[in-house]
Amino acid sequence: MEFSIEQLYHGILKGDRRSLARGITLIESVHPTHRVLADQLLDKIAPRAGNSLRIGITGVPGAGKSTFIEQFGMSAIQKGHKVAVLAVDPSSNINKGSLLGDKTRMELLSREEKAFIRPSPTSGFLGGVANATFETMLLCEAAGYDIVLIETVGVGQSEVMVSQMCDVFLLISLIGAGDELQGIKKGIMEMVDIIFINKVQESNLQAARKARAELIHALQFLRRENTWKVPVLLGSALNEKDVLNVWKSVEEFSSHKKDEGFFYEHRKRQAEDRFEFWVNNLIIDKAKQSNALSENFDKQRAKASSMLTNPSSQARRFVEELFRDL
Repeated sequence: MEFSIEQLYHGILKGDRRSLARGITLIESVHPTHRVLADQLLDKIAPRAGNSLRIGITGVPGAGKSTFIEQFGMSAIQKGHKVAVLAVDPSSNINKGSLLGDKTRMELLSREEKAFIRPSPTSGFLGGVANATFETMLLCEAAGYDIVLIETVGVGQSEVMVSQMCDVFLLISLIGAGDELQGIKKGIMEMVDIIFINKVQESNLQAARKARAELIHALQFLRRENTWKVPVLLGSALNEKDVLNVWKSVEEFSSHKKDEGFFYEHRKRQAEDRFEFWVNNLIIDKAKQSNALSENFDKQRAKASSMLTNPSSQARRFVEELFRDL
């Protein structure tokens, strides 16, 4: 390494973009030596993080997430904020490559001095959020970015994971692409805090209003952990006024969480969820590093793949053997 952890730490606190980029590269590395150094950096950073509003943004491909994020980020900067965008792109399961096209799609925002855009490949990670997204967010917060936007790939389990690491969860919906049906799914509706139906024009305004009514109706039947009434907004990410309406709802929801007393309780849960996430992953990694355990893991997995036994039962046997002597 051409730099020490101490140098990285102080560089990040000063808002040095190069130090921040190097720090993120370090925590994204899977090299064992780098993991030790990354933990050292994160331990020093943690007390200086947390001073941001964490906003997760999801929606199917083509819903206009990147366009919305650029306009939303520019509006936030005009209000005096510093904005970090963690744009998670789909990766190839074969070569672990990534499209990483968000910087080109956010051309205006990427040129802003008070904006930091970090495309992160998922590397086949099932959750739709890169392994180090939460930790990257902590580094950005310590560097002075008080608005952190996390764009997910918008498929599979991504909505669950992003809701576990954000203060506000925003769904970008789309008319006429089957997205209305996705929006009515109970799991997503229980997590979402704000819905923005994008790409609304005069030509599809009637259809947009119908979709909005359906979403509002569906929301009435869901039990949420708070009394917040989820707003369903219509507009276009290209219209500054429409984006500012979303910004207003974000501020209102953040204030609502603090007034109701569950904003910081939710932050604690975010950290607990992340702890459990890493415990689960590290136990599997540790098991694979041991020759004996790795052989047993492969043997039990082969039995599961044969479907002669139930995979979940086989997994339970492996875990029971793993902790038999404890």
